[in-house]
Amino acid sequence: MQGIGSRSWVTGIALVLSLVIAGCAAPRGPAPVEDRGTMSKAPSATPTTPGGPLVTTDANGKPLAGIENYGKPGYYAVRPGDTIRRIGTDTGQRWQDVAKWNNLDNPDLIEVGQVLRVIPPGSTAVAGGPSSTDASGVITRPVVPQSTIGGPAPATGSAMAPTPAATGQASAAATPTKPPVTTSSVASAAAASGDEDVGWIWPAQGSLIAGFDEAKNKGLDIGGKVGEPIIAAADGRVVYAGAGLRGYGNLIILKHNNTYLTAYAHNQTLLVKEDQSVQKGQKIAEMGNSDADRVKLHFEIRRQGKPVDPARYLPSR
Repeated sequence: MQGIGSRSWVTGIALVLSLVIAGCAAPRGPAPVEDRGTMSKAPSATPTTPGGPLVTTDANGKPLAGIENYGKPGYYAVRPGDTIRRIGTDTGQRWQDVAKWNNLDNPDLIEVGQVLRVIPPGSTAVAGGPSSTDASGVITRPVVPQSTIGGPAPATGSAMAPTPAATGQASAAATPTKPPVTTSSVASAAAASGDEDVGWIWPAQGSLIAGFDEAKNKGLDIGGKVGEPIIAAADGRVVYAGAGLRGYGNLIILKHNNTYLTAYAHNQTLLVKEDQSVQKGQKIAEMGNSDADRVKLHFEIRRQGKPVDPARYLPSR
């Protein structure tokens, strides 16, 4: 009897434990989610999807820096993954100048959606010139001196006064009109300034191992051996020398004029410094494989910030 009672007691305890466990395992509703208002205050002036609404405040409700210039020619809206150095490279400016023009105390601290000036104060971006607009709404346009925009100033004074016999229609016809600025006129302005007369040479002597592909390869890849000389493809000034741009390794960027830049990537050794002037044919680096799968030079030519096929500009060989 005592054994039977003991077994009943044990069975009762097991039954209670089973009920407790079953109660703990029973499905419950989802835990409440705290709404911190992140949807109403997204930290970006760039729409998360193409065509999305423009957001002008950060997570704290504070207006993003420079938002009043969003979409204007000569300004750039910071996108995810951007650095001040990459922005300088893409816009053809020294990153130090971009930081100065925007009063950035710490150039490494920029926010997504922040709008930065990427042309010198007092310069004017050409309206209607060649531009590129991506899904983020970023607009980039070439910069030309103020004096080249709109052609000559209209005459004033007596030269513009209609004669008594002139009709209103004739007077209107006599008024000069400014021709619209088109892509061809911008190209003509570049040609007139001598920007197109660069006189390119090949930056390395190795064989061509990869050509230009607008989607996959923004320049030419030239093979060679470690330590072979890399030379400047034209006269210019060093606007970047370092390894701060992912995918380029040890990189040099030369600015040749207001139209053209060249980039020399994956070097083993850099032999020039920023702000240094270089001459065509001057040795500026030694070939290497920094941030690359093999020893090579990746060479780019950028016209008004846009990569172009270097083979169209370099002499045949």
